Amino acid sequence: MNSLKTEKKPDIAEILSKGSGPGQGSKFLYRAVWLILAIAVVWAAVKWGTGKNNDKLEYKTETAQKGNLVVTVAATGTLQPTNQVDVGSELSGIIRTVEADYNDIVETGQVLARLDTVKLETQVRQYKASIESALAKVMQIKATVRETGNELARIRESRQLSGNRVPSRHDLDAALAAHERALADETAAKASVSQAKAMLKTFETDLSRTIIYSPINGIVLKRSIEPGQTVAASLQAPILFTIAEDLTRMQLSVDIDEADVGRLKDGQNAVFTVDGYPEITFPAKITQVRYGSKIVSGVVTYQTILDVANPDLLLRPGMTATVKVTVNEIENAVLVPNAALRYIPPIKEKEGSAKSGSIIAKLFPRPQRPLASKKEVSKADRKKSKVWTLKEGQAVEVPVTTGESDGIMTVITGPGVTPGMVLVVDTIRNGK
Repeated sequence: MNSLKTEKKPDIAEILSKGSGPGQGSKFLYRAVWLILAIAVVWAAVKWGTGKNNDKLEYKTETAQKGNLVVTVAATGTLQPTNQVDVGSELSGIIRTVEADYNDIVETGQVLARLDTVKLETQVRQYKASIESALAKVMQIKATVRETGNELARIRESRQLSGNRVPSRHDLDAALAAHERALADETAAKASVSQAKAMLKTFETDLSRTIIYSPINGIVLKRSIEPGQTVAASLQAPILFTIAEDLTRMQLSVDIDEADVGRLKDGQNAVFTVDGYPEITFPAKITQVRYGSKIVSGVVTYQTILDVANPDLLLRPGMTATVKVTVNEIENAVLVPNAALRYIPPIKEKEGSAKSGSIIAKLFPRPQRPLASKKEVSKADRKKSKVWTLKEGQAVEVPVTTGESDGIMTVITGPGVTPGMVLVVDTIRNGK
């Protein structure tokens, strides 16, 4: 009988035990590390290759236009009445009545307020009595003058008839002196009458000043008194009312920077807005550019006055206005955006450095630097500038000569740019 020989299966533990001798684990780890590094290098190379292909420049563009350009000078100012009067009192006293209030329309000569008149009326009566007394004294002294005059004439006649013997010389001198004293008393009495009349006139004038009248036609902007209030006018006339004349026409006072004042002149048109009506644009016209300067926040400015029509009385004194004065209007001009004049393309990477750069440099590239920082549009004395247009997907420089600017668009006065030309205003890299 043949005996069957059973094949022995390999024991897994035995196999593992054979491979777990000294040095086997470290070799496995070493190979695994190299495998991971190789995979990382391949991944980096693939990413760098695709990134290089995707690192493309895109350009944000706008087009040149043909149109009109309005050049303005901007400033802020305050609306004021064309004529504003402060009504005061020359007298001290107590306010008896107030006959005008805020926003009241008043006319010239209209009563605004009245002061108490009891004291002044008493003084007027007193000086009227003084005048009557002085006049009576004058009449009395005139009688004395006539009496002394007659006595002097009698003595002179008697002396003439008696050959200057009687009456005596002493009696003649006494009669003459008495007559002269009577004449002097008459002059003094007449002066007293004049003085009393003058004082009466003064108090009558003061009495008339207890009534406060409006000096102009206008509207009451401010009332500073109440009935029963005491007014003290010892040092200066207190202000009782402020009246503005005809608010249907107003003036706008603005401070113009010294850099812009040379472009302003009388008669130029302007527009302005106020916070109270931001949706409405109001017209105005320059009536005066003053030569006197003043310094506002360290800047030299010149006060400019504009005439404003206010038929609907929407505008009020004291409102702050933002003004734009039209200093130049250019029609049918070639216009380019100011952003196109400020644009400068970035530096292109050199081909050699792109090929010889390290993998780390490709993985972490530095951003490209522009040729120079962006500059503002050239000033009037620097008319030469340049813009960039696209040809076959590349930015190409175009020299230009610039003219006036409104801060957004600039006039091109020379050749190089035509309406509709595409101009680069910014660079977009990888969609950013």
